[in-house]
Amino acid sequence: MELFREQLLLLITVPVILGAILLEIIVTHFHGIRAYTRRETLTNFYMAALNGSLDLLLRAVLVLPLLLWFWNRRVMDLEQGWLYWAALFLLQDLAYYVLHFVDHHCRLFWAVHVTHHSSEEFNLTTGFRSSVFQPVYRTLYFLPIAWLGFEPLDILFMYAATQIYGSLIHTERIRSMGWLEHVLVTPSHHRVHHASNGRYLDKNMGMCLILWDKLFGTFQAELPEEPVRYGLTKRIEDRGPVNIVLHEWRDMWADVRRSSLPWRKRLGYVLRGPGWKAGEE
Repeated sequence: MELFREQLLLLITVPVILGAILLEIIVTHFHGIRAYTRRETLTNFYMAALNGSLDLLLRAVLVLPLLLWFWNRRVMDLEQGWLYWAALFLLQDLAYYVLHFVDHHCRLFWAVHVTHHSSEEFNLTTGFRSSVFQPVYRTLYFLPIAWLGFEPLDILFMYAATQIYGSLIHTERIRSMGWLEHVLVTPSHHRVHHASNGRYLDKNMGMCLILWDKLFGTFQAELPEEPVRYGLTKRIEDRGPVNIVLHEWRDMWADVRRSSLPWRKRLGYVLRGPGWKAGEE
């Protein structure tokens, strides 16, 4: 049964998400709001297809074998129950926060994640604008959870469930979720995360819980006096299907190649933050 839980979850939730997208399209159309464009929407689904295909390919040859290796060397035998699932949710959400933080602060991983931020629109299909190559390294952040004794298929199921929530917060139609704003990552919080405004950069990294951002100092509320500007700080002019995925890799390599620094120091263009320049420490 565990093998088919994710498929069952997707079978139930995909029609709900597609229905929500259709509803958002209808509502914005009748209110004269240009929330969707054909090209950006197709790009979002294109990236989801690339990411999903790679994820499926790696699952059998890399993801499950790695998780199983660590689980077989687990430090505890855990009994399933509500405490097990609550702990797994918290650990999974924290692991994703760490992954997301690193993606924003190391250019090598930002080159992967930047695709998710490259849209200048913010709607429910933006959640499908996946970081295409993230499945190559994402599992590394979940290995300690398997080592603690949580079963690999449970870890993958919990990640799928939290991803669904993460997709549904990509919307401008929900302005506030009341008291839940203090606990969950909400559409308002995630609008900030997708902003290119200086005050909003690299904020609100959580998937489900906003508590990690408040705990580690990366929280920023959406401010009425500073409307969100979506997209990147430097706009991508060539928005073709290849460049939209690989443009940051090209720019990163160009910075390394053009630099007159010794090769060891040129690694700053790869391992430091996306905005790092030679001479900065």
